[in-house]
Order: sequence, then C-alpha cells, then structure tokens
Amino acid sequence: MCGVVGLLLADSESHTEVSHLLFESLFYLQHRGQDACGIATCGAKGRVYQCKGNGMAAKVFQDGARVIDLPGYILAHNGNLINAPELHRYLDEEAHRHVNTDSDSELMLNIFANALNETGKARVNVEDIFRSLTQTYQKCQGAWAATAMIAGFGILAFRDAHGIRPLLIGTRPSATIRGATDYMIASESIALRQLGFKDYRDILPGEAVFIQKGGKAEFKQVVEMKSYTPDIFEYVYFARPDSVSDSISIHKSRQNMGLKLADKIRVTLGDEGVRGIDVIIPVPETSNTAAAVVSERLKIPLSNAFIKNRYVFRTFILPGQKLRQKSVRRKLSAIESEFKGRTVCLVDDSIVRGTTSKEIVSMAREAGAVKVYFASCAPPLVYPHIYGIDLASPHEMIAHEKTREDIAQLIGADDLIYQDLDDLKQACAEAAPNGGVKEFEVGVFCGKYQTAVPEGYFDHLDEVRHKNRPSHAGEVPRGAITGSSNPVNGPDVNKPFTLQVPVSNLPKNVDHATLASVSGMPRTPENRDDISIHNIASEN
Repeated sequence: MCGVVGLLLADSESHTEVSHLLFESLFYLQHRGQDACGIATCGAKGRVYQCKGNGMAAKVFQDGARVIDLPGYILAHNGNLINAPELHRYLDEEAHRHVNTDSDSELMLNIFANALNETGKARVNVEDIFRSLTQTYQKCQGAWAATAMIAGFGILAFRDAHGIRPLLIGTRPSATIRGATDYMIASESIALRQLGFKDYRDILPGEAVFIQKGGKAEFKQVVEMKSYTPDIFEYVYFARPDSVSDSISIHKSRQNMGLKLADKIRVTLGDEGVRGIDVIIPVPETSNTAAAVVSERLKIPLSNAFIKNRYVFRTFILPGQKLRQKSVRRKLSAIESEFKGRTVCLVDDSIVRGTTSKEIVSMAREAGAVKVYFASCAPPLVYPHIYGIDLASPHEMIAHEKTREDIAQLIGADDLIYQDLDDLKQACAEAAPNGGVKEFEVGVFCGKYQTAVPEGYFDHLDEVRHKNRPSHAGEVPRGAITGSSNPVNGPDVNKPFTLQVPVSNLPKNVDHATLASVSGMPRTPENRDDISIHNIASEN
C-alpha cells in the first residue's frame, strides 16, 4: 500500500483502540494500493507487535491473524530510494548490517538505526533522533513519506526534502484524559478527518516531527527544503477527491483540469467537431469531477453511462496485463441507451498502458456508439515513475515512442485529446492558496525529475518491480517494514522454520503452515504469535 499512518494516543492504556483506529485508517487509504498492508503497535511495556500480509486490509486483518512479537524499531515508508544499491553496499561493507529483502523501508530503517547506534547511548533523546535522521537524509536519495516507531519512546514522521510524497499530521482532544492530545500522521487528510483529527497540517519538505509518549509534538527542519514540488500524479489520479494535499483541494484541482481539458478539446476538434458530440461520459471514478466541468464548459450533456462494480478495484496497479484486461470488464458495464447511435467523448484521468482505454472504447462501440473520442486529463505518460507509484516501465506505456494518432488507433478511438503539461500544472497551482505550491514533480511526463538519477537506476527499478510481486491475499509479503537496533535483523519469515510447541497446543484458527519462529521463545499464552488483531498489543 502506498500510504502510511502513525498514531499516538495520550492514554497509554488504549492498546485496543490504537489497533482499531489503525485498522480503520487503512480503509481510507486502501485506494492507494491493494497488494499488501501491515500494522505494528507498541504496548505500555515497550513491547512491539506486528501483523502484515498480502491483500487488502479487510482480508489481512481478521480474527486469528498472526501477530509477531518484535524488538527495536518499526518503519512504514511510501516512496522510492533511488540509490538503493549504494545503500546496500554501505550497510554490508561499512555498517555490517544484514538486509533481508529488497524493501526500501528496510534499507531506510537500517540506515536510521545505524545512525542511532553510533550515538553510543543506551537511551537516546529527541535531539539524538533528529541528528540521526539528518544523517539518514544525507545518505538516502529519492522521495519518501515515512512514519517510524521507537519502542517505548514515541512516534517519528518525516518527509523528503522536495515534498514529493504527501504526509500530514493532525490532532484531536483525548477522549479519556482531560486536556491531553492524540496525534495522528497519514498520507491523506481524509484518514485524519474521518477519525476526528480535524486540526491538521502538512509536514513540510525536509521536516520531521517526533511525538514522545505522553508528550507534545516536536517539529524540526532536519535538512534544508530543496523545493516544494509534490507529485502531480496525486492530484491527477492517486488521491481521493475529498482529500486536501499540500493545501490543495484534490476536488478543486480536478475541476480546474476539466476547464483546461475542455479548451483543449475545442482546439483539437474545432467548433464543428465539438458541436457533433452528443454526450460527455466519464470513466469512473477519478475523472467524474473533470468530466462534469468539461460538460458544463462545452455545453454538452453529461451522462454517467458506465456503471462501476464496487467490488472490483483499481486496475492500473494490478500485477499482470491479462489480469488488468479481465478486470476492466468486471469493473465497468455500459448503459446501452446512452451510447446507441451517438457520438461520445469519453473522459479519463490518464492513459498508462492503454489497457483500460482500449477496453472502454471497445465497450462504447459494442453499446452502439457511432463515433468515440477519448480525452485524458493528463499528458502522455512516457517515462518511469521513480518516486513510489508503480505505474509501468516505459516499454509498457502506450505512449512510449508513439504519436497521438498512433495511440488513438491502438485504443480504437476516432480521435484522442491529451491535456498539455503546462495546463495540468497550472490547474493544480490555481487550486493552491495564495503563496502555496506552484511547481510539481512531473518527471513521468517529461523525464525531468526533482533529484539526480544514478546511472543504471531505471534498469534496477524495472528489475525490482517485476520481481516477486505479491499474488495471494494473506501471504507474508517480502517488503519488510521492520528492523531491530541490532546489527543483524530477525529471521526472514519467508524462510522455512521449526515449530517449537506441539501442534496440538496451537489455536485452531491458526494456519500451521504460516507460523514462524521469530523470537526463539516458547509459545506460551503471554508470548504468542497468533494473537487476534483485536488484541494486538493488549498488555497488562
């Protein structure tokens, strides 16, 4: 999942509420990814518990889900480290720390933990944490929004120096302690607002915040802000329309995209071509806002003529082209009366591989459309996304080395209209308050990224993206989000293991094949790995 959440309640005895709130928050971020998710909590005695798996939150966190007892630090990270091979070498040859997976989260966690260890202190303070984080920034390159938990001490959140990945912090009054404050960190404002954290703000580029257990939030600019350039694809597609990111309303930015796109449609098709369009039809759901404005601007009726099956999820992030193709028709169906004998203009947020676009144009024609125009709120995507959204490799993108006419022919449209990049940037900037964000990360459209890209990184990224993709809900994913303060991390839970208690003593609702020996301690009732998510970190 390309979303993170951190939570610290004023009442240190509210263990069950913490896990429930984290669980609920993932539903508000589920649109950011479907492959895998995880939760980790820390109890009053500093004991850390984790539960993670492949699949969506509702599948992973069920009664009887395995919870692992872990030492040390926990980190959740959204983004990409573009110097991962260099960091691997540093950890192996200089820091002498073993890394078990290809996860950038594990890399960053080990860099940070090593910097903390170099303080030589058994107990670090807040300044030590910020100083170690500065060292982490000096070694890591790329984009990140991260939350980290230091067992028994507090919660840390930090954002890359360009502000590419989104991260917000919010507060609410404690429900159980008068005058105290609960804190929450999340990738989108909707998760904060829906859980009652209504007083929120963005964590700035290069800024970190540490919330000590029982204390207040301490903010620190750990490195200088290099730019304020959030990823524009958040506004185009990724974020929910009821979210606000870097003070920009996602809904308003998409309305502005619709205005710009309507003008581009008129320029491309001409007045006569526009008059020939009978209906504007959005491809649900991200493009709904923009399509409504296109309809109003061009004075052409709007019809929600594609019906979405809400039990099929986002298709561009599904692993595998055949699965994406099959998913499109599962996800959408056409109302034939809205297409039959008509010239239609379909509006979508973007075109990545062209899988969805081709199937949708085909569905429109099957429903009786005599002419089909296709309009995209985003420019052609021709370069890899290197900062944390798994779009596609360049050779998989339909616009790679092709003209607009080529793409229209490939998807079966009579004509294709793309938003101009300058208009897209202006649409988002105009939705920002005065003095707000004016520039954006747009490398996926033009190949100019906010950070320098190491030689060979694109090949490395392509290899990682196609290696060991999660496939079945409930499996333990390779992307570790945990680590310890010791030079060597705990055992890899993907490797074979030996049960340490008789099978007859194991709870009936635990799959024996998924239990792993993590801590090396006997599985007694007070030291079980198979705790339900509803009891996570519930210590006496």
